[in-house]
Amino acid sequence: MPHTSLKIGFVPLCDSAPLVVARERGFFAEHGLAVDLAREPSWSNLRDKLACGFLDAAQMLATMPLACALGLENLRTDLVAPLGLSCGGNAITLGTGLLAGLDGGAPAALADLPAPPVLAIPYPFSTHHYELRCWLAGAGLDPERQVRLVVVPPPQMVARLSAGQIAGFCVGEPWNSLAVHLGLGRVVAAVRDFLPERLEKVLALRRDRLEGGAPCLEPLLRAVLAACRWCDAPEHRDEVAGILSQPPYLNAPIEVVRAGLERIRFHGDMPNRPDPAQALWYLGQMERAGHVSGAIDKAALAARTYRPDLYGRCVERL
Repeated sequence: MPHTSLKIGFVPLCDSAPLVVARERGFFAEHGLAVDLAREPSWSNLRDKLACGFLDAAQMLATMPLACALGLENLRTDLVAPLGLSCGGNAITLGTGLLAGLDGGAPAALADLPAPPVLAIPYPFSTHHYELRCWLAGAGLDPERQVRLVVVPPPQMVARLSAGQIAGFCVGEPWNSLAVHLGLGRVVAAVRDFLPERLEKVLALRRDRLEGGAPCLEPLLRAVLAACRWCDAPEHRDEVAGILSQPPYLNAPIEVVRAGLERIRFHGDMPNRPDPAQALWYLGQMERAGHVSGAIDKAALAARTYRPDLYGRCVERL
């Protein structure tokens, strides 16, 4: 039987595992799909290629389909998220130079520094941005005045920290674990500890790909969901780390990748069901940060973008 060919984008992170495993372990092939995985260096690259039709689907931050629908960064693209891929995996790492001036890494001590430290996030409207703001606000800090936020692609975070260009970052694994492994910094907060049960990555497609029934959608969701289940099994984590650590994917030490996987959950109603309530929470954070207007119909946007009905049809047939 001929296979349907798809090109799916990802950013090199531990939570790209379901897509990588679906290809390497044959889940895509079992569902009649011939998938080419495209490793993208940054979230903006991935966003642009999906928007322009160079990708059929992509791993995305949970906030990205919402930001694209709102036309933030002057790019408006109508995307749909029919499946969640992961929760957890993000952490806040501070460099050794910054830690030396703080009291045990307590965020409140940032207020006493002579100049705002430069902290990196991987995308202007990322989950990490809003998580970092929550962490700072919990310590009574103003993210607009007491830190300076810059955007750095995930694979460049550790190099920028090593070069002294940033003082810390909030990013997904394995880049936190790699900084620790190299002695460049310390994880001061795992996001799952102060914001548990937040959807982190989704599978996204352009809405026009769904028009006419999108015959490849159901096999795609079923293949990725099967891979999510496989990745989440504790007995498979060592093999997942071995696959991800290879040069086409993360190109990172296997022990670092294995440590990073410990922070991530891949399977279950949470994180796989794309609940519009998750989208609403992120839209609320966007509004608090001044990124969106309070006049938008957040409930309608959440329901239009996050599609648990499409996910539900897939689950019913498994």
